[in-house]
Amino acid sequence: MILLLLSSVLILSVLAGWGKVIESFLGTLSGEVAGSILTGILGISMAWTVLSFFVPINIYVEIPFVLTGVFFFFQKKIYKEINQFSKKDTFLISGISLIILYCSSFHPYILDHFGYYVPSIKWITEFGLVKGISNLDLTLGQMSVWHIFQAGFSGFSDPFLRINAILLIVYTLYIFKNKTWIQLCFIPVLLLFSQSPSPDLPVIVLSLILLNEILQKNRDINLLFAFAVFVFSIKPTMIWLPLLVFLYSIFMVKPNYKSWILGTGILILFFIKNIWTFGYPVFPVSAGDFDLSWKPNPEVLKISSQYAVQKTYDMQYTYEEIQKFSYFEAVMNWLTLEGIKSKINIFFILSLILFSVFAFVKKKKIISLICISILIKSAFVLAFSAQYRFFIDVFFVIFFILLIHLNKRNALIFFSAASIFVIGILSFPDFIRQCIPSFRPGNFMAGVKKEQMYKPSAYHYNKFETFRIGNLKFNVSKDYPFNFDTPVPAISESYIIDDVNAGIFPQYIDPKNIKKGFIWKKLTSEQKKEAENVINNIKNTDK
Repeated sequence: MILLLLSSVLILSVLAGWGKVIESFLGTLSGEVAGSILTGILGISMAWTVLSFFVPINIYVEIPFVLTGVFFFFQKKIYKEINQFSKKDTFLISGISLIILYCSSFHPYILDHFGYYVPSIKWITEFGLVKGISNLDLTLGQMSVWHIFQAGFSGFSDPFLRINAILLIVYTLYIFKNKTWIQLCFIPVLLLFSQSPSPDLPVIVLSLILLNEILQKNRDINLLFAFAVFVFSIKPTMIWLPLLVFLYSIFMVKPNYKSWILGTGILILFFIKNIWTFGYPVFPVSAGDFDLSWKPNPEVLKISSQYAVQKTYDMQYTYEEIQKFSYFEAVMNWLTLEGIKSKINIFFILSLILFSVFAFVKKKKIISLICISILIKSAFVLAFSAQYRFFIDVFFVIFFILLIHLNKRNALIFFSAASIFVIGILSFPDFIRQCIPSFRPGNFMAGVKKEQMYKPSAYHYNKFETFRIGNLKFNVSKDYPFNFDTPVPAISESYIIDDVNAGIFPQYIDPKNIKKGFIWKKLTSEQKKEAENVINNIKNTDK
């Protein structure tokens, strides 16, 4: 926790310094120093995304960016802006920040941390963006911009991968400066995402900040649209946000064509990144086929699509069973899943109905535009893969609009009570395991450890086996399904089996240069024997 505090001070200074320079060109959000930091996040993320095509985003990139950011922080005397709050608010902000740092010091427990977040960051720090990386492990084809941003600070500034905690501190500064107290109530929930570089937290935080900017009638469409597309580039399920900014600008601001240039540039960069790593413009959709040699095998994409359908029903039905559902059965089975998921799904539908009625009764143009945007996003999610993690942001938006006039006193009372509850769950996870056994992440919470008072808790495994099929020598985690602590190139067991079942396997484009990427090739008879030996070896080890 102490090291995390020092890390936060350094990174916040760097982001504020860079943000102050960048906002002189782009403009800024409200919130003074918080607005500058957010602009710094946008600018640095885009710069590192471009650089990652050519070089690893490692300590050699981190050092000059950190030193320059600190220089600007002092050169522009940004430290003076930190004293803008009253003594009472400074005390509250400090207390909330300590709660954030404490909660973020726990062991990571989100499974994607081990199977997606950390492996992505390892590749970015060692090689940058690698062409066709999705052929090695389909999940890696996402390569979120947020993980590029985290990778850039993972050398010495934040080796603990707790960038989400730092963003929550920025969010707190923004809330107190703009006096948008309802948002204080969201922080306890977001504390559950602070132990990992989960993209869910930044897209929720940034979308709520942009929503507040729109409600406060910020007319800088150039900056708003750029931020909205940035959020979309972190997680494409946030399509409602750029759509909202577009509708807001058309119906309420009337911008000129120059207002779209920056956001369009970010969108193009997002498409190029995905095409480079995945072969298609938007992961994991196989639309926009340029017939690139490094695009994933169709059979592998089909398996992934079927798995997404099963995830919609929390893996409680086989794909074949789901295909036989009538429309009525599909809806009812989704609403009556065993465990907590069905409650979330029902609450989601009821929330959409409630908000739609609220928007109709209010008859305010901006509320109607927000409602239209999230209904369109919800329709897309329900049509493709109605997993609760894809629509969790909608709850925050609805509660934000419905309770926007909540006062400071009540917000602080709710924050305090909810934070105590969350701290209790993280510190003593047996409680949630007993009360909500269907909440699977609770099974991976480790509880409080005295060592985390000094530095954040982290898992170390580093057990793996090395195999070769064709020209690809790769590593597989031993007795564990994820490769968070396995040297690259690493492949998950499940993808090895999927590839072999499809009769293909990833291969280097150039065995002497990993940066040139991966393609898939059909297995020869000799390689099939190699693959069968690998699978048998893995299965025997698992036993």
